[in-house]
This record gives sequence, structure tokens and C-alpha cells, in this order.
Amino acid sequence: MAYLIKLPSVAADASGGILHQWLKQEGDRVAVGDALAEVETEKAIVEINAEQAGVLGRIVVQAGPASVPINTVIGVLVSDGEDAAAIDRALAEHGGAAVAAGSAAGSAAGGTMGASAAAAAASAGGSPSGASATAAPQQAGNAAAHAASTAAVPGGRLFASPVARRLAAQWHVDLLGVTGTGPHGRIVRRDVEAARDRAPAAAPAAAPLAGRPASRRVPHTGMRRAIARRLTESKQHVPHFYLTVDCRMDALLALRAQANHGGAVKLSVNDFIVRAAALALREVPEVNASWHDDDIEYHAGADISVAVATDGGLVTPIVRDADVKSLSVIGAEIVELAKRAKVNRLKPEEFTGGSLTVSNLGMYGISQFAAIINPPQAAILAVGAAERRPVVDADGQLVAATVMTVTLSADHRVVDGAVGARWLAAFRALIENPVRILL
Repeated sequence: MAYLIKLPSVAADASGGILHQWLKQEGDRVAVGDALAEVETEKAIVEINAEQAGVLGRIVVQAGPASVPINTVIGVLVSDGEDAAAIDRALAEHGGAAVAAGSAAGSAAGGTMGASAAAAAASAGGSPSGASATAAPQQAGNAAAHAASTAAVPGGRLFASPVARRLAAQWHVDLLGVTGTGPHGRIVRRDVEAARDRAPAAAPAAAPLAGRPASRRVPHTGMRRAIARRLTESKQHVPHFYLTVDCRMDALLALRAQANHGGAVKLSVNDFIVRAAALALREVPEVNASWHDDDIEYHAGADISVAVATDGGLVTPIVRDADVKSLSVIGAEIVELAKRAKVNRLKPEEFTGGSLTVSNLGMYGISQFAAIINPPQAAILAVGAAERRPVVDADGQLVAATVMTVTLSADHRVVDGAVGARWLAAFRALIENPVRILL
């Protein structure tokens, strides 16, 4: 019996996704759990896995730059012995809405369907009545030409792979001037490399002033648009307030040096900070919460999001249950999550949700800053550099000490000032008495 492959919900707040590439081709045998295709979301590339075994009988929606709505039929699996007629019947029985959406998305991506698939879509209401079947190849060709031209037309949607976008930003290559040689005119890695290699020999662009390079524009990526939308909404709708404390770091740095001496596992200061933040949530659970229109949700686990800078923007993978994990496990998870975040290979559940975010700019020499809350979380901790500063000790003596300034941004709808102060006091106590972080 033919089985319809539908685009699943790839992220909690996503209405669709871009079909990045098919990993199976028509005629390939598929087992349960096999990766069928990749879908590009705003923050990652996610695999679609087969829920049924069979043979990929037809690809209904080709890979391309158009966003495909959730539950759109993108392909059909068949059993041994089933032919194109069985696929046509399954598509026709499914109904018009999702099939029509899939057909439109496939056309916008420059993809083509077989004649029988086009007939099935027409019978389901996906094409205007009276359309000639012989016009389908010509329409598909026009769509492919349009998709190819869109890659280089200002104002059109850029048709480029995530890798090509990342390399273009890294090498300062303007994708609007690059001709794609990938499927349906898609700009791929080799096109960006060729453009980079041609750049020295190219005639310089006209500069507004002598000796001054011309400005350039780089189209927004899906991730950059998502970051802009979410953080703008956060600053507009979440009532932020800020609390700042200084933490003495000498004991923690000494303990870290002792733990790392001669050991195979090397702990970072950030590993201590992540676990301390989770333990502080256990001590002050009122901060481990999220705002909803009808209620406040208090989370059971202390799940710490860790801000990771990538070429495409900021990603916040989550260390789940950080309060019950050892420092070595937390450190290994952060390294692995950060590595996959930088190549857009996180799973949605690895960056969705979370209790609180840690954003650490100390390694860049930043002494102090205030971060924007990452909804639906109610707080984010901005961590500055550990610096040698003069301080007054308990005996009133002026001494030199290593001090780290941290700022808690909190959602005042969820966290009251006194509650935020208690959480920050608990965090500082852990940092200044780091043996407690090991327990």
C-alpha cells in the first residue's frame, strides 16, 4: 500500500521548512528509521526519517528555496510490485490541500513532478481546470529558469545552500553576483570558491571616494531573520530588569587548575559557571520558570542554554539536567553541541526550551554587559571576564583579587527583584566556594 511522506513539524514555532536535499532517490529501498531528506529550519538542518519501510516511488516536492508548509506531501513510499497508478490513487485519495501546496512548493523550487504526479495533483484540485498535461514540462522549465535567476536578482529570494552562505560571509563574497551551478541554479560551495578565486582579477567596483572600498549588502539568512524577530519581540514585550554582582574567582581558578593538572579531561571556567547556574536554580526554583498568557510554568529540570556564536548568528544549545551532571560531562556536552551548532546540525529538541541561558563574553575581554532574554525563558546571565582588580577584604585591607562581573537579566512578569537577588546570591556563593559545585 502506498504511504505518503509528509513534512513533519520540524520546530515548535515553525509553520514549515525549506527542503534542503533528498538523501534517497526514486527507486531506492528504504528501511524504518532511514534518513529520507533534510529540512532547513531557521536554526538548523534536520533530517526526516522514514516511519515505514518500502521503496521511494516518487518525489513530489523537489529540494529548493521555497518554504514548504507542515503536513505537505513531499514523497510517496510504495511496496514491492506497486506501480505509478497506485501512487496516483494515493495522492488523489489524500485530497487537494496538502498535495496542491506540495505541488506549488515544488514548482517554486524549480522542481518537476512526473506526468502522473501532475495529473494526480490536478485531479485533487492542485491545478486549474482545463490545464493541458502537455504544458507541465514547459511550466516546470520556466519555474526552474526563474529559480536560477532569483539567485542573482536583488529583491528575489537568494537560492543558496547554508554552507555557501556561511563561506560567502567568511570570504566576503557577494552572493548576488554569483551564478549557481547546483540543482535548479542553487549556489553551492564550488560557486562561492570560484567567486573568491576570481575576486583578485576582477575590476574593482566604483568607489564613492578615492581609496575607499564600496559598501556591500548581504541578504538575510533564515537564522538572522529569526534572531532579529525573537530578540526584537523580547525587548518590546518582556519587561527586563538587571541585577549585577562581582564574584571572587581565585578559589575557583585554583580548583580548576588542580582538577586539570595531569588529567585527560580539561575543564573550562564556563563549565563551572553552567553547573553553578543550574544548582542556583535548584536553590531558587522561582527563577526556573516561563511566562504564558494564562499561567507561569515552573520547570522540573535545570536545563541551561549556552550561547554559541556561529557564522550565521547566535545559537543556544541546551545542557539538560545540568544540576545532576558532573563537570566533565557538562564540558563534553558543550563541546559537542557547539561543534554541531556551527555547522547547523543541532536537532530542534537540542535548542528548544531551556530554563536559563548563560552568555559568556569573558573570553573576548568584555568586563560587563547586559544580555537580552531568550523567550520563553525568564532570565539570562551575562558573564564578563575574570580580571585582577583591587578589592577590600574582610579585614578592611586593600588586596589584589581576580573578580568576574555577572549581570542577570530577568523577566519582571515572572521574577520579582528580591527573587532575582536571591538567585544571584546563590550563584555567587557557589562560584566563591567552588567545592560545592563538585558535590
